[in-house]
Amino acid sequence: MKVSVIGAGGWGTTIAIILNDRNYDVILYEYFNDYCKILNKERENIKFLKGIKIPEKIEIVNDLKKTVEKSEIIFLATPSHYLKKFLKMIKKYKYKNKIFVSLIKGIDQKSLKTPSEIIKEILGNVKIVVISGPSIAPEVARKVPTTVVVASRDLQLAEKIQKILSTNYFRIYTNTDVKGVELGGSLKNVIAIAAGILDGLKTGDNTKAALITRGLAEIKRLGVKLGASEDTFYGLSGLGDLVVTCESKLSRNRTVGELLGKGEKINNILKKMEMVAEGVKTSYSVYKLSKIYKVDMPITKEIYEVIYRGKSIYESIGDLMSRSLKSEKEFLNKK
Repeated sequence: MKVSVIGAGGWGTTIAIILNDRNYDVILYEYFNDYCKILNKERENIKFLKGIKIPEKIEIVNDLKKTVEKSEIIFLATPSHYLKKFLKMIKKYKYKNKIFVSLIKGIDQKSLKTPSEIIKEILGNVKIVVISGPSIAPEVARKVPTTVVVASRDLQLAEKIQKILSTNYFRIYTNTDVKGVELGGSLKNVIAIAAGILDGLKTGDNTKAALITRGLAEIKRLGVKLGASEDTFYGLSGLGDLVVTCESKLSRNRTVGELLGKGEKINNILKKMEMVAEGVKTSYSVYKLSKIYKVDMPITKEIYEVIYRGKSIYESIGDLMSRSLKSEKEFLNKK
């Protein structure tokens, strides 16, 4: 079976390596032709996955038509804000009867839709699967034991991808709550920026633990309001991904927050980054969703205020700590 990965970032490259380990014929698509040539010459993703060799069997191309039409399964690993662009390009080719697997974590700023909803909107009634969970790409590429969740409304389809990707270092569970899995993987990036701010300020472990706990409560409240299952947010795509993204030194979103906490401006931070920190754009989308659906998300609100309105970090922390007092049961159970 031929399979394709669209997007040769760190995660896309890692998934291509896993698929190669599983003995599938893999095509890895890189949008920029010059960098495609570098990848083929070096057989190493020097920008996004240093130190990890790309097996010779993986075909690295700049040909999207070939990538789409020669494969049965297409893994989408583009930044969320480029997804629409790629889907419109894919639509020019023979894409029907393919399985699309989204590795994307983000929410569109204009439509406020998740990646699977955007795929359906542009490509129509295609087979869609999503993957999320605590999976820092360099660790997975080094074959560090990792566990994620694959979700589809069609359980048999989720089980098919589960079998295709599972290895002795990459364990996969199935789920049918697509909405919950996508929201957990997207919303945690916003909380991770807040966690990074605390690291930049050197506040300590007590504050970080409180943030993660309260952050999970916010994620759950919005997710349930949007129709997701509450249980999903206590699983790998919720709590699991939240913890690793808030704690890992390799987390892009935590790193953005840390630099904010040290006093750097958001525009300067983003200019220096090769990789995309999805939480920056997602904070805008999630804040808008919280207003539309009237969901109390104080941490998300403050991250939005800091990034998009230039609010002082110290003022934001002060506002969070001086909110009206309440019982723990109230904030845990509030829908």
